[in-house]
Order: sequence, then structure tokens, then C-alpha cells
Amino acid sequence: MKPKIDYTLYLVTDRELMSAANIEECVERAIAGGCTVVQLREKNASSKEFYEMALRVRKITSRMGVPLIINDRADIALAVDADGVHVGQDDLPYDAARSIIGNDKIVGLSASNLEEALAAAGMGADYLGVGAMFATGTKTDASLTSIDELKLIRAKVNIPIVVIGGINKETVPLFSGTGIDGIAVVSAIVSQNDEIKAAQELKSLFQNVVKNESLYF
Repeated sequence: MKPKIDYTLYLVTDRELMSAANIEECVERAIAGGCTVVQLREKNASSKEFYEMALRVRKITSRMGVPLIINDRADIALAVDADGVHVGQDDLPYDAARSIIGNDKIVGLSASNLEEALAAAGMGADYLGVGAMFATGTKTDASLTSIDELKLIRAKVNIPIVVIGGINKETVPLFSGTGIDGIAVVSAIVSQNDEIKAAQELKSLFQNVVKNESLYF
């Protein structure tokens, strides 16, 4: 049975940006501040290193009751019994990821426009990661998605939507009335000296400014 996920504050890791001494500390502090789901995304790790890191992070997320999503690597997600995998447009195809990880796990897909979003929903994706919404240093080659395109996607698909790309305290209020289910954050949490406070502030801002208004969307 697939886990039920609260996508409100979706942490995406990046060791190259984090201020914490290690990834375990970063993840634990982010969850303590209110992160509701964690995606382990470490592009510059070997398979062995990524697997060992995933095992360590999995212990933390399991203990703290937060789902763990593995970026791209369905094999590692399966090996550490993560809750799911997230794949981009240029990663392992959805069908292949699903065949590896099984029907009881979450598979999320990235989408930057309506066409990609409709295709992802049609294939059976459990949620969409939409963006990049704004220019971001974590993914310099990403094409940008407008707020209007996001609203169009929301109107046409009925699976959860998480926005990503340049999400921080300044940009979160711009999503008021869009009907999104969560915000995916990298540097706005992992690069901060106080990850707990950063997560608390972002979660409160999203719930008060975006989610409450989205109830009337």
C-alpha cells in the first residue's frame, strides 16, 4: 500500500550547499523544523556512496516519521526501502522506474509545462514536481515555468503538485491561489545556519499565505 504523503514542505538535499557538518544533521534539523518529506538528491556521489548515504538518511526519516524519496535511482530506493523515487524528464523513464520499485511505492515526475504534466499524470505518476519556477543555482540549465502555466497545469491534472526552483521566503507568497500542494526547497533550508528556523518559517508562510487561500481555488 502506497504511503500517504504530506507534500507541504519538501526538502531536497544538496551536500555542496549545506551548512551542516553532514547530511544526517541537515536532514534531522530540517525535519525538526517541519519538513514533511525528504528527497535525497546527490548528483555527485558514486553508487556505493549514494547507497550508504541513503541508508543513513533512511534511519533518520523512519525514526522521525517522514517519507524518504530517492532522486532518480530506483534501484537504491528499493535497496534501502525508501518510500519512493523521483525522476526527471531525462532520467530513467517512468515505466522502468515503476517496474523496479513496484506499485506500493511513490513515483514522482518532473514537469515544466502542461504537455509534460499531462503525460506524467496519464502514465500514473503519484505527484508532479513542477518547475523550475524561478532561476536557481542548483539547476542552471532548467527552463522556467510561469505562474500562468502552473495554474493551467493545476486546472488540468488532479494529482499533487509540488513547485521547485528558486523557492524561498520571498517567492512563496507568489503561489497564493495556485492550488499547489507543496513547495520543494533546497538552499532556502540546507544553506541556512539554522535549518530548524528556516523550515519553520517556510512552512508557516506556505500554510498561512498559500494553502489557506488554495482552499477556495
